[in-house]
Amino acid sequence: METAFLKSILDNDFYKFTMQHTVIKLFPKARVRYGFINRGKHIFPPGFADLLRKSVDAMADLRLTKEEKQYLSHHCPYLDPTYFDFLQGYIYDPSEVQITQEGSEIKVTVEGYWYRTILWEVPLMALISELYYKANHLIRVNDEAVKELTKNKIDNYNTLGVSILEFGTRRRHSYDVHVLINDTLRTFGSESFIGTSNVHFAMVNNKRPLGTHAHEWFMFHAAQYGFKMANFMSLEHWTQVYGGDLGIALTDTYTTEIFFSQFDKKYSKLFDGVRHDSGDPIEFAQKVISHYNKMGIDPKSKVIVFSDSLNYDKVKSITDFCKDKIKMSFGIGTNFTNDVGLPSMNMVIKLTEVKLENRHWEGVVKLSDEKNKNTGTPEMIDLAKEVLGIK
Repeated sequence: METAFLKSILDNDFYKFTMQHTVIKLFPKARVRYGFINRGKHIFPPGFADLLRKSVDAMADLRLTKEEKQYLSHHCPYLDPTYFDFLQGYIYDPSEVQITQEGSEIKVTVEGYWYRTILWEVPLMALISELYYKANHLIRVNDEAVKELTKNKIDNYNTLGVSILEFGTRRRHSYDVHVLINDTLRTFGSESFIGTSNVHFAMVNNKRPLGTHAHEWFMFHAAQYGFKMANFMSLEHWTQVYGGDLGIALTDTYTTEIFFSQFDKKYSKLFDGVRHDSGDPIEFAQKVISHYNKMGIDPKSKVIVFSDSLNYDKVKSITDFCKDKIKMSFGIGTNFTNDVGLPSMNMVIKLTEVKLENRHWEGVVKLSDEKNKNTGTPEMIDLAKEVLGIK
């Protein structure tokens, strides 16, 4: 069977590096565990765990090149020079990843210091996805068809006059398809394509990488400071490290209702905008506009980054509503990088437990605006809802 290998240590989403930078500075002794969740109940063939193990072991050979370090230094001045030196010496440790298989089910867990293990999630998912199609001998449409599909999509987005970001690393069909997508977007998307969250492809495109933080940032802070303080302390620590840079706040780790009740004038002014990742996008936009108006802030000076399972129809309806009310951009993932004539995978790798200095392992929770996206044990989810007053 074929295997899949990463070609660059930067083949990862940018928010993993921005969070790693903050974790090194603020929480260097924190330990974490991550777990794979097979939401789509996908069937993995015999020997899949061995294939994945081989791909994971090969990641120990990845190194930040001199050219990659120069690229980061030029495009990401808000990251410390000491961090670039750290990343140059960073080596993936495959022993942090445990992979087992029982029948058609695989179990993948990651454990170690947070500042190290934070980089595993995205490439692991990309490898699982690519290997899934190869191991099951599933044949995609040809390269020309992929390029034509992508060209048609970006042509439509050009006509809409919207800003499009490529967010598709985690569930891409394969690295080769990801190359085709970015080449096509770069060639035909000059009016709307503003870049990608994948740092490797951002470098190929000669654009700055895009992204800020993920749910795990808020989930960790809940374990450290309690559910009621999680949003506040997450934003406080982010601004402590970045000031006004990287100013898009993720809103739905403990529901947007709770987030906006805590998103006070200081942070509403300091952050450039917010990201939508679950729930009805039009309702979300209404909440955001109402929130900024209540704070005495012109919504037109702020931006919403929409990033939840987007396609052209969704983007158009959101655009029609938000136009002339608030700025917007759209992070499109699977609809770009895994639209190849095969069912796309439905899976995640999520932070499951954290161990703070001199404390025991503690489960973490995410309370999405969509119940099927909640993560954590039923007991911890119930506790979080009780503490936060969520019915």
